[in-house]
Formats: sequence, structure tokens, C-alpha cells
Amino acid sequence: MKRFGLIFGKGSQFLFWDALHLLSSSSNYKMIKMRLRRLLFALLFLPIALSAKEGMWIPMLLADLNESEMKDLGMSISAEDIYSINQGSLKDAVVHFGGFCTGEVISSEGLVLTNHHCGFGAIQSHSSVENNYLRDGFWAQNRQEELPNDGLFVRFIKRIDDVTQRVLYEVTDDMTEKERAEKIKENIEAVKALEEEEYGFEAMVRPFYQGNQYYLFLTQTYNDVRLVGAPPSSIGKYGADTDNWMWPRHTGDFSLFRIYADADNNPAEYSETNVAYTPEHHLPISLAGIQPNDFTMVFGFPGSTDEYMPATELEMMVGVWDPAKIEIRAMALDLMGEAMRADEAVKIQYASTQAGLANSWKKWIGIEQGITATNAIEKKRVREEYFQNAVTKNRRFDAKYKTLLPNYSKLYGQWSPYVQARNLYLETCFRAIGSTSFAYQMRNLPTEFEEGAPNTAENAISAAKGHWKDYNEALERDLFVSLMANYVAKADANLRAPELNEWSNEKAEEMFNESMFTSQERFESAMSKGAKKMEKTLQKDDFFQLVLSMFSYYRSDLAAGYGNVKAQLDSMDRLYMQAQMEVFSKDRFFPDANSTLRLSYGKVEGFEPRDGVTYDYYTTLDGLVAKYQPGDYEFDLPPRILELHSTQEYGDYANEKGELPVCFIASNHTSGGNSGSPAINGKGELIGLNFDRVWEGTMSDYNFDESRCRNIMVDVRYVLFIIDKFAGAGYLVDEMDLVYAAEEVAEPVLEVQPEGGLPD
Repeated sequence: MKRFGLIFGKGSQFLFWDALHLLSSSSNYKMIKMRLRRLLFALLFLPIALSAKEGMWIPMLLADLNESEMKDLGMSISAEDIYSINQGSLKDAVVHFGGFCTGEVISSEGLVLTNHHCGFGAIQSHSSVENNYLRDGFWAQNRQEELPNDGLFVRFIKRIDDVTQRVLYEVTDDMTEKERAEKIKENIEAVKALEEEEYGFEAMVRPFYQGNQYYLFLTQTYNDVRLVGAPPSSIGKYGADTDNWMWPRHTGDFSLFRIYADADNNPAEYSETNVAYTPEHHLPISLAGIQPNDFTMVFGFPGSTDEYMPATELEMMVGVWDPAKIEIRAMALDLMGEAMRADEAVKIQYASTQAGLANSWKKWIGIEQGITATNAIEKKRVREEYFQNAVTKNRRFDAKYKTLLPNYSKLYGQWSPYVQARNLYLETCFRAIGSTSFAYQMRNLPTEFEEGAPNTAENAISAAKGHWKDYNEALERDLFVSLMANYVAKADANLRAPELNEWSNEKAEEMFNESMFTSQERFESAMSKGAKKMEKTLQKDDFFQLVLSMFSYYRSDLAAGYGNVKAQLDSMDRLYMQAQMEVFSKDRFFPDANSTLRLSYGKVEGFEPRDGVTYDYYTTLDGLVAKYQPGDYEFDLPPRILELHSTQEYGDYANEKGELPVCFIASNHTSGGNSGSPAINGKGELIGLNFDRVWEGTMSDYNFDESRCRNIMVDVRYVLFIIDKFAGAGYLVDEMDLVYAAEEVAEPVLEVQPEGGLPD
């Protein structure tokens, strides 16, 4: 009974008391059990299939798949207003920022809004001791002060087309996976060449639905993107590691850039003669605010999800693979934390490394807890049982898919040891231990010295300076000894380098203490010996030779075993996706994220993450100041913020209660890559800036559950407040189109009737 209660909640438990009573007393056990499972499936998956919140949808298909539902939920614009190839639309205001984030155009003069953490690299590159823009912020006072950024680009999507038939032309079922891949690659190149010639834009083709469909994206890239403004990190990263993935949140995670073009508004490399880009569409900005149940949509470039993985894989991920990675990172974080608390210099050196390790560590824990709390594995098993029964009843399906799920379980059993061994190696030697990662980066030194490459020593010393800058030998020794001992203990002896068969902490300390790769002094001293002596030094360096041996084993033996099974699973993933879409033909299927333009929609709403805890949907400046800790790197605040809070100089940016909103949450389906995505209301107006998810819902990459999955956004009113009142850069606000009042709209309809039933 408890098991069913976890799946369905209190409101439906009476169904299962009755069903269990029948099961215990009926002579027709199999029939009753089957009916119960079908009921389970219907209750579990019909709401999911009809959810107004789950899904990352292809913009060009909204009119057919989503528009009616979106309008029922409160959207007043049309699908054509969102995606059009004939006129300016929302898609023309959304850019792929640097290839790793999303941004949006918010003025007719090419002003782009994105996250502070998305612009962090550009801000950092312009920072110095004299002008520390990370610490103090940056605000250009005119166009001449806007700062160019080498290598930074924004990419617009001009058109999306389904090219599945063209890409799969002459691809047959009897081909090997290698033959299939080669033919698809050949077809893709032909499609791209033809489309680029016809339209004059760059073309890319991406697989969807595990390679069952292919879409063409025509794009236009602008490479002159200049930094316009950024708040200090005490605003842009407020809460830092402690608040990462958490709600309530008070982070002003935004920065401003501007796109520049040539005199004809075309892409151009940086030039002082370039002019501000004129967009086909830019987002108006709403000052009307948000209310619970308001319709919201997020438009952007989510990176990667895996919503359709089988139950076996999800069970192994959260039960075996991720716990091992969590343990390694916890060990590393504990050692780093102890050293950082004891020495301020170490704290500075390892701040970035520690934050990077903690980010995924915290996320993985949240994923495991979310998968468990929502009983996601059991839900998948119920769906798979229903799938198998539907296949058995249909001759056409039975011939094609009968053995699919059983084969999955068999293959994952074969693959799991390789995944575990691979994860243990990568997490230990590349992500947690800086010294082994550095030695790997220097792996070509023996060849370069042997071949007499010019300036080998000088180049190596120069390349290593960044490594030594953030390196502490005592801490790295502790990391190497402890984490390598864990690696040797946990990794399958048949799936790691043979050199590790005889291992001890004493041996580890000895090779660390004698290696030229674990001390800047020893490294630079060795490099001064000359090429011939260096060849011998490298051969005798046990630490270096161990790193090379582990990498050699990984690249050959481990990678080969891992890759062989992975290739079979990739083929099965494609078949399983095809099978689901055929067997559940009346369901709507959104494709997994793959860094292409997508739209998700939901509503503004809080949630109840656990018993007795309820989260509201927004935070305010009052809450931000309540977290203030003078001198703390996570929760310190600029004096000007405290002053503005004290005087309540909020201008037009306060809500109806006189509060200054800071962040809010909604039930939009987002992922990595959605950082910087615009949060848009039902009228196509900007209301916020997406930057994170709640910890309880980080499992949304694998299992979206609308009861707990929430995306976190900076309220656009807080963004404008910081620009205008805090930074005194109101001239930037002047070039935006502000909408001060919302029109009355009908109460949105929150319940949607099913369009189709389940297969017989």
C-alpha cells in the first residue's frame, strides 16, 4: 500500500485498497492484476501526456501540437508570433549565446540580456587589479566604452525544416551501424550544401528522437559582441555555492551585451566602424509583474536531456553510477574544504575548482532524491509492462519489438561495469586530482623532446604557469593519496591499469614527492636540464608513467569495451524511441534536448518539496538583505543596495505591495543551456531571465514531475532596478520598450481533455 501511495498520493489511495482486496480474495488473480496495472498506467501517464508543463518543443511544430493548449492556459499571441519565417517573431529575439547559453535581444539597437554566469568569461577577461569588473561591476557610459570580446558570438535561427527523408535516403535496415552512420553523414553534407547555396545562411542538421528524425537549422552568426554592463559578483553571484540549485533565491544573475554589424546589418568581424545591430524582433519588457498561475514560456537552447531512457538505465544511474561519483567528489570537497578553511591563499586558489566540483555533486544528490521521491523508476516499469503487453497483442509490433526490453536489460548488465570503471577513472584522475590532470596535459613531452621540437621546455613552462597559480602541493598530495586509494579499492581490477595491482599509500606518497609534475620548483628545474636528460627524467618519473599507463589503458581496453556495448545501445535507443512512438501513437512526444532552439511552457507557481514545507513563488529585496553577511564572499552586499533598501527607492519596479521582486519560479521544463533564456508571458513580453532549477527538481533531465520541478528566474523588474537605480545606467533602460500595464485576460483553463485514448 505504501508503494502505491508514493506513486499516486493520498487522493487516489482508496482505488488501491479496493484493488488489493480483490487481489487477495479473487481466484482470477492474473486478470485482476492486469486490470490494476492498466489502471496504474492510465493514471500515471495520461496526465503526463497531457501535461501543460512537460516538454521542450520544436518551435515550428507549435501550431499543430501545442497552440490550442497554450491558449487555454493563458497565451494570447499565436504560434506564428512565436515562430515565423515570413515576419519577425519571438525566435528572432532569441540567440544562442557563445554556443553554451541563451540570450535575448531587448532593444531595437541590438542590446542582449543573458546571465551573469554566461557572461562571466568575458567580464573576467576584461578585469584586472586596477579594474576589477568581477568585484565592482562594469557599466559602459556610451557606445565607445562597450568592450569587444574575441571569440564571443551570438547565433540566430532563421529557419527550421524537417529533412528526415533526405537524411535517411538510401539508409536501410540491413546496414551495419558504421555503414548507416557513413551514409547519413554523406546525406547531411549534401543537404547542408544545397540549403546554404539556396538561402545564403549557415546550415546545420541535428538528429531528433534518437536519430529517427532529422531537422535542418539555417543560422546567422554575429561575431562582434561587446560587453555593455554587468553587476558586481556580490549581486550577479549572490548566494554563490550555498544557494546554488536552491530556492528561495536572491541572485541578480544577469549581464548585458550588444551585437554589432556592418553598415548593411550583416555579420562582420570586429571593427570600430561597425554599428549596432537592428533586429527583426526584440522583446518588449513587462513591468506589470506576475501572479500565481500566470502563463509562462521559456525560449532557448537546452543542452541535453534523456527523458525516454529505460527503467534499467535510470535504476543503474541513480543506484550505482552516480553514488560512486558523489562519493569521490565528497572526498575531494572535504579535503579541499579543510585546506581552504585553514589557509586564505588556498581558499583563493581552489575557489573555482571547488565550486565546479560542488555544482554537479549537489545536482547528482538532488537527482537521486527526486527520482526516489517521485517513484520514477517504478513509473517507467509500469509503462514498460504496458508497452510489452501492447506489443504482444499486435502481430506487427510483436515481430519488431518483442525482444527489445529484455535485450535492453541484458546489454545494460554488460555495460554497467564499463560505465562504472570509466566514471571512477575520469572523476578521480581528471576532475578531482589536479596533479594527475596536469601530468596528462603534458603527455606529449617525451615525443616532443625525442623529436627535438623547438622551445619544448620553454613552451611547457609557459603553459604550466596557470596550473601552478592555483596549485597547493600539500593539498594535492592529500587528494592523490586518498582518492587513488579509493579508486584502487572501488574499480574492478579487470577494468583498470595493471600497474595499480600493487598499491599502497606509502607508494603513492613516495611517487608524488619525487615527481617533477607535482612541484613547480621540481618541474622548472627539470626543464632546464636539456632534451637528452629530460627523456631519461620522464622515463624514471613513476608518477608520470603511472598517469600515462592509466590513460593508455583507458583509451584502448576500457574505451573499446565501453564503446562496443554503447554502439549496440545507441542502436536500440533509436529502435525503442521508434517503438514508443508507434505503440503509443496517440501520445505527443517531445524530443530530448540537443542544444537546438526549443520552447517550454508552464505557469508561475510555488510548490511543496516535502511534508510541512511550502515555497512561495517569488522573493524580494527584503529577503535578499536578510541574508546579508558583511565580508562573506557569498552573502556580502554593496553599500548602495543597502541604502536603496533602507530608503525603498524602487521607482517603477516595485510590485503592488511596494516590495521589490528579485526572483520567481515557474513550472517550465528547462535544462543546462537554458541559462539566460527569456521568460515570456502570454503576450510575448519579457518578464524574467532563466538561470537555474530548484534542487528538488534537478531530476527533470530524466523525469519531469510537475509537482516539484521548477525553473528559477530573475524578475526583469529587479534587472531594471539594478541597471537604473543601482548602477545609474538608466540610459540603457531608455532604449528598451517598457509595458506598464497588463490587459485583462480571461481566467486560464488549467484542465485539458485527452485527445486520444490508449492502444488496445
